[in-house]
Amino acid sequence: MSKPVKILTLGSTAGSISDLFTKVKVIDAKHGKFDLVLCIGDFFGSINPLENAPDVEDETTKLLAGGLDAPIECYIMQGENPLPEKVVEKFAKTGGELCKNVFLLSKSGIITTAGGLRIACLGGVYDPEIYTTAEAAPGFLSPFFSVHTVERLLTNSLTKSTGKQSYKSLADIQSTASSSQLIDIFLTNVWPGSISNYSSVPLPDPELKSIGVPVLDDAIRRIKPRYHFAAGGGRPPKFWEREPYIWDEEESRVSRFVSLGAFGGEATTGKKQRWFYAFTITPNMVTLAPAPRPQNSTKNPFLESVPRYAKRPMETAEGENYIFGNVRPPVKRSRVAEGEPGKPPPGYKCRRCESTEHFINDCPDRVKPPDGYVCKICQIPGHLVRDCPTRNAVGDTGGRKPKEGYVCRACGSELHLLEDCLIANQRPAHGERRGGRRGPPKEIGPDECWFCLSNPNLAKHLIVAIGSECYVTLPKGQIIPTQSSTNHVDVPGGGHVLIVPITHYPTFTTIPPDLAAPILEETEKFKSALQGMYAKHGTVPVFFEVGRLSAKGGHAHTQAVPVPLKLKDKIEEAFTKEGRMLGIDFEEDPAAALESCSGGRGSYFKVDLPNGQKMVHLMKDHVPFSIQFGRQVLVNLMDMPDRVDWKACMLPEDEDKADAQAFKTAFSPFDPSS
Repeated sequence: MSKPVKILTLGSTAGSISDLFTKVKVIDAKHGKFDLVLCIGDFFGSINPLENAPDVEDETTKLLAGGLDAPIECYIMQGENPLPEKVVEKFAKTGGELCKNVFLLSKSGIITTAGGLRIACLGGVYDPEIYTTAEAAPGFLSPFFSVHTVERLLTNSLTKSTGKQSYKSLADIQSTASSSQLIDIFLTNVWPGSISNYSSVPLPDPELKSIGVPVLDDAIRRIKPRYHFAAGGGRPPKFWEREPYIWDEEESRVSRFVSLGAFGGEATTGKKQRWFYAFTITPNMVTLAPAPRPQNSTKNPFLESVPRYAKRPMETAEGENYIFGNVRPPVKRSRVAEGEPGKPPPGYKCRRCESTEHFINDCPDRVKPPDGYVCKICQIPGHLVRDCPTRNAVGDTGGRKPKEGYVCRACGSELHLLEDCLIANQRPAHGERRGGRRGPPKEIGPDECWFCLSNPNLAKHLIVAIGSECYVTLPKGQIIPTQSSTNHVDVPGGGHVLIVPITHYPTFTTIPPDLAAPILEETEKFKSALQGMYAKHGTVPVFFEVGRLSAKGGHAHTQAVPVPLKLKDKIEEAFTKEGRMLGIDFEEDPAAALESCSGGRGSYFKVDLPNGQKMVHLMKDHVPFSIQFGRQVLVNLMDMPDRVDWKACMLPEDEDKADAQAFKTAFSPFDPSS
C-alpha cells in the first residue's frame, strides 16, 4: 500500500513570500511534518507595481536568485494576474524550478509526485469571449485561459507527468502513459459553475453563488479530482468548504472542494479568512477498497440535474438564433437591478467605501495615479490602465482596436486589424457564411492525434530519440525506400524522420512565447545532429514544416529528409518551380513572413535549405494547399515518383522496427539527447 502524503495547501501569497515561508515553518513545526506545500492563486501578486506592496518586486528577485529559503518543497501556480517576465524566463530555462524547493506548475499541466500522487493545475481567469475566440492557449503573460488551455489539460491528464519530462527510451514513454484521466488533487483559480448546487453549507458571500465558470464543469466530470482547491472565491477571497460528493461509477470515489482565503494582499476589516488547509491523502487509491461514504455527502453537483430557469420569451430575444443567425456570443451578465439601469442590486456594497449607490468600478475613492504616470494603453496621463477610457475600445469594423502606428495590409486603414478587415475577408472560405468571422481552429484530441505520446495508438516502435521537449520518429511510409523496397539506402534506416514537440501545439507559431524557447532550442539541436549524421553518409538535410491552422489543426512537427549531395544546388529551384505550377509563391522576406504568423495568426509552409536559407509560403484561406507538397517536390527531385503516396510506401511492422533500430544505431553518436 502507498504511503500517506501529508500536504499543506495555502491561499494567495500575493507577493508576501518571505512572510509565507516563515509561517510555513511555524505551521510545520506545530502540525507537521508536511511532505509538500501547494500554493494556489497569485504567488507573486500583480505585475502592476502600483498595486503591490513596495517590497514585492524585491521578494520576487530574491526568490529567483535563491535568496529566500523555502522550508518545504512548494508547488506554485498562476492566479488571476500575468506572471512577471523574469519568472517566465526562469520557467522557460529550467522547466519549472524557480529556486531550491519552489516549482512553478504549467498553466494547464499534470505532475505525478514520487509517491504517485497526480496533481493537475489550471491557472488564469475566465472570460467568455477570450475563451472561445483565442487562437491558441494563452501563456503565462496573459491572465486568461482558453478552450485550448482546458483541452491541453485533459490531454496531459492521460500522461503520468513528473514535471519536466526527459524520455530516454520507448519504455519511458510507455511507463508514463496513463489509462485513466482521474486526478488526485486539482488546483484552479476559478470556481466550477455547479459546485454550490445541492450544498447546504452557507456561502460566506451571496455573490459567490454566481462566480462559477460553467466550462470547468466538464473538465471536473472527466478528471474527477479527489480534492479541488480554488483561490478566486470573491474579493478578498473567502474560505468555503463544501460537503463531499460521490462518483458512483468510480467505485464511490469521494471528491471534496475547498476555497481558501488569501495569505497576502489587501488588508481587510474583520476576521481574516482561513488561508491554509492541511490534509493527508494516500496515492493510488484505485488499488484500495472503496472508501466509506461520508455521512454528510451530497448529490454530485456535476451529474445530477439542476433546476432550469424559464427561458426569455422569443419576442424579447435580440437578433436571430445564436446558432444560425447574427447573435453575438454570450457575454458576462451585468449586475444591474431590474428597472434601475446602472444601479447595484439590493444588498450590494462597494468594497472600497461600502456605498450601496454604485459599483466598485464607479467608486470615487479609486486610487489615482502618481505624478508622472502614463497609461500604457492610450499613452495619456491622469488615469491608471484599469480606468483607461479606451481600454475596451473596438475598431471601425467591430473587432479589436489596433495600437497606434498599426496599418492594415489589406486596405491601409489604421482603425482595425487585418483579421477584422472587410476587404481581406470578403471572400469567405468554403462552408463559411459571408460576413461572418471564422472561429478558432479546433485542436484535435489525444485519441485522434498521431503524434501525442498519450495516444495509445501512437506508433511507438518508430520513435528513435527522446529529448526533454521533443522526440524524433520515423514516419509511416517514409520517402526513402528501405527493406523490401530496395537493396540500398544512403542513410541507415532510410533517414526520413520527424522532429515533434512532446506537448501538443497545432503549429510552432502557436506555442506561447514564454514557453517556446526550450522547444525551439531543442528542435534546432536535433536539426544540427541530423545534419552531421546525413553528412557522414553523403547526404544533406531538407527540413520542411506545414504550419496549417485550418480544419482541426494538427500537432506541430518538422520533417527532415536526406537528399544526395549531388542534388544540393537543385533543391531551391525544385521548390520554386513546382510551387509556381501550383500557384504557391514564396515570400521575399522569410523572417517577416513567419513573424506575421506568430501567435497563430496565419498558416504557412516553411523549408530550411542545406545552405541555411529559408523559404516561406503564406497560405491563403481561399486557396487550397496540399499538405503533401513538400513530399511531392522531393520525390520528383530524387526521381522517385512512386514514393509520393505515403500509404503506398508503408512497410510491415517488423521491417519498420528494423529501420528504426538501424537509424538509432547510426544516430547515436550525434544524438543530443543521449
